[in-house]
Amino acid sequence: MNKLLERWTRHLAASAMALAAVWAALGSGAAQAAYPDRPIRLIVGFPPGQATDVIARMLGKVLQDALGQPVVVENRPGAGGINGTVEAIRAAPDGYTLLVSSSGPLSVNPSLYAKLPYAPEKDLEPVSMLVRLPLYLAVNPSFPAKTFDEFLKLVKASPGKYDYASAGNGVTSHLTMELIKSQFGLFLLHVPYRGSGQAVSDVMAGQVPAIVDTGPAILPNMAAGKLRVLAVTTRERSSLTPAIASIAELSGTSFDVAAWVGLVAPRGVPPEIVEQLHKTIALHWTKPEVKSQMAALGGESVTMPPAAFRTYIAEETVKFARAVKISGAKVD
Repeated sequence: MNKLLERWTRHLAASAMALAAVWAALGSGAAQAAYPDRPIRLIVGFPPGQATDVIARMLGKVLQDALGQPVVVENRPGAGGINGTVEAIRAAPDGYTLLVSSSGPLSVNPSLYAKLPYAPEKDLEPVSMLVRLPLYLAVNPSFPAKTFDEFLKLVKASPGKYDYASAGNGVTSHLTMELIKSQFGLFLLHVPYRGSGQAVSDVMAGQVPAIVDTGPAILPNMAAGKLRVLAVTTRERSSLTPAIASIAELSGTSFDVAAWVGLVAPRGVPPEIVEQLHKTIALHWTKPEVKSQMAALGGESVTMPPAAFRTYIAEETVKFARAVKISGAKVD
C-alpha cells in the first residue's frame, strides 16, 4: 500500500511539474506576444537637430503609430557618438531601449579610437538599416576640371598642388576622399574644418578647391551656381540626383561609399523582438511621407534585414579601417 501511495505521489508531482512547465511556456509566449507593453526609449548619440536625431524622431513616430506605445527619443551627445552607444549597451536587452546610430559610431570609431569602450559586433544587435546618405565630390566653379575624369588627370599631373576641405578629421566625408585618393592614386592635401558650414564656405570662396560632403551641404550651392558637382560616391546614381553620375560609373570601378543611419539594440534582445521591429520598419519606412522627409535630409529610405545589416556593418568597418589607416587619423 505504501509503495502504491509513493508511486501515486511521484506521478502527481511529475504531472504538476509538467503542467507548470506548460503554463510557464504559455506565459512566456504571451509576454513576448504582448511586446511592447510600455514605452520604448530611442537613444541618439548626437544633439537635437542633427541628421541622426531627425531620423530617430521620424522613426519614433513610425514605431509609436504602428506599435501603439509611446516612443521617447533621448539625446546623449558627445565623443563622436560614444556616449549614446555606451548608454545603450548598458541597458537591459529587453527591446525597450534601442539605439539610432550611424556609420561613424558603428563602423568608423572602432579604427579611429585607440580605446573604444564598446565593440559594435559584440555589444550590439543590428535591427535594420534606415537611411543611406550619398556624398558628392564638388569643386569651386573656377576650378579647371569640369568633369571627374578631368579632375583625376589634373590632380595626378600636379601631386600635392591641390588640397581639399572636409568637415573634420575622421568624419565620413574626410575618409571618403581618402578612399578616392587611394583608389585613383591621387595626392591632395587635407584641410579639416569644424563642421561642413565653414568648409563649404571656403570652397565656394576659392580658398580650397575641392570638397566631399553630403547633399544638404552641397546640392543647394550647386543649384545656386556656387559649386560644381563632379560625381556622387555611391555605386549607382542616387535616386535623389539621377542626373549626377557615380564615381563607379565614370571610372569603371566598384567604388561605393555613403554615410548611413540604422537601428541597433543591446546584444541579447530576444530574436523575435528584433524580427518584430524589423518587420514593422520594413512595412512603414518606405512610405511616401517617410521617403520625402529622408530626401529632405539628403538621404534615401532603406530597410535591411538584421542578418544582412550585420554583414553590412562588418564590411563597412573593414572599409573605413582602411581609410583611417590611409589618412593617419586618430583620436585618443
